[in-house]
Amino acid sequence: MYILNLFQTLFLGPKVTEHPSAFASDDELETAGSELKRIIDALYGGRSLRIRAVDGGSTNAEEIELTALGNAYYDIERFGLSFVASPRHADMLFVTGPVTRNLETAVKTTYEATPHPCIVVAVGDGACTGGIWKDSYAVVGAVENVIPVHLKIPGDPPSPAQILKALMGVLKHPA
Repeated sequence: MYILNLFQTLFLGPKVTEHPSAFASDDELETAGSELKRIIDALYGGRSLRIRAVDGGSTNAEEIELTALGNAYYDIERFGLSFVASPRHADMLFVTGPVTRNLETAVKTTYEATPHPCIVVAVGDGACTGGIWKDSYAVVGAVENVIPVHLKIPGDPPSPAQILKALMGVLKHPA
């Protein structure tokens, strides 16, 4: 009987899917991506904008969304964005999660290793405000408490589409 109930729930129960993309259609994603590529080409002389991601103490939800940026649907490399393994090669630094006391030095060291000027992006509610952990004894707080932040992308976690839209906004209108 348990197996029958399980199958009924699995096959006939409510459909749990993710929210629709922030882009209304594939065409809108392609248009936004082409615009992003044009901006990056103009700013970086035809080479890609290189991003280094560092985890300040996140739940890894943000990292999953950043990984999705490289999947077959978003494929950010076609738009002139790429993730790099070394901060020494980065133009932009993504920091996820509230900065914990254990990772504060790692975040600072990564920031200091990036060539300047470097755009620092706080990705997710934890990175932007400290999130639900902001008053914890183990947390320093938001990324801006440790290093300068140029762009905040709120969300728990923000979707890949939200991340792309925010990047386009900051690159279109650099401060």
